Amino acid sequence: MPGARKLALASYFATVDDPRIDRTKAHNLLDIIVITICAVICGADDWVGVAEFGTSKAAWLKGFLELPNGIPSHDTFGRVFARINPDQFQQSFLQWVQAVQTVRTDIIAIDGKTHRGSHDRPNGQAALHLVSAWAAENRLVLGQIAVNDKSNEITAIPQLLDLLDLRGCTVTIDAMGCQTAIAAKIRDGQGHYVLALKANQTTLYADVQALFADARAAKQPEYGMTSATDTTSGHGRIETRTAYVISDPEVIAYLNPGDRWRDLASVALVEAQRTADGRTTTEQRYYLLDQVHPPTDVNALVRGHWGIENRVHWVLDVIFHEDASRIRTGDAPQNMGVVRHIALNLLRQEPSKGSVKSKRFRAALNNAYLERVLGI
Repeated sequence: MPGARKLALASYFATVDDPRIDRTKAHNLLDIIVITICAVICGADDWVGVAEFGTSKAAWLKGFLELPNGIPSHDTFGRVFARINPDQFQQSFLQWVQAVQTVRTDIIAIDGKTHRGSHDRPNGQAALHLVSAWAAENRLVLGQIAVNDKSNEITAIPQLLDLLDLRGCTVTIDAMGCQTAIAAKIRDGQGHYVLALKANQTTLYADVQALFADARAAKQPEYGMTSATDTTSGHGRIETRTAYVISDPEVIAYLNPGDRWRDLASVALVEAQRTADGRTTTEQRYYLLDQVHPPTDVNALVRGHWGIENRVHWVLDVIFHEDASRIRTGDAPQNMGVVRHIALNLLRQEPSKGSVKSKRFRAALNNAYLERVLGI
């Protein structure tokens, strides 16, 4: 019996409005969405691949979809996704993610990524830039906001924060998001912040830089500065990170007159020394924090932030070929970005061993394993 089994994920997208007029609805919108999610899990990168997946898996798909007129064509998939309301699609995604989260007090890393293949020069369409939130312990993409280009991240980050439950979570953001209004919004949401400080905050950056230079040069620890070092190695590279933390109330009051940075409690310096191929490089990064953390925890928070680069951006580019995607029409690039995040979340949540790449291959070959990924 078609549709006898239930896919819990599908129920969260049942409220998305169908953009088509009635006489053109040969295929159910929910069927189109679910087939696309399944196809992307299994390695499809474009609408032709999605349609081919649907055709090859039609008998299996009939176990939980209606498919009143079979599998849609690749043109149908493309047209529908170009017209789905991206805000509604995003809201359905958010509701699903909130339901599958298991850890509520997490490190939430926020960062932006440009989808280079979505740039359509002949039609004057700029490349899509998505600002995403990644929950490090849950290993989930929590949400995303589309902006015209990287320079608009400052306006997108508050919008993304409004979508998230920040209570008890620590939000980490790179220098673009180091803004007083963003710090205040995080605290208003009962979250905590670790904000990367760079020269875009000219005076504060210079003061913090000088503060740590003085403290490190002193023979005795100055300003109550504490430090801790950890070392990691792998792939022919050795990296040593030393975190320095200053939380002296008088120093913080000097750096933060009038509490411009809401509840600022400490500043940190993380110095990373990397040795590879006989060469050593050193990088220093400064941070603003609304809590006083031991330096070992500061190192962990900073590492947690870079998980969005290694576990999300890199995987989407190398494994899902996001940058190479030529999906450009209408709202399809943004909606397909959400589909990739759904696929990545589902593959990460499936507990068996293996890389995302190997799991995609296994799902394409084995319907039983694909059902485990989908939670059927």
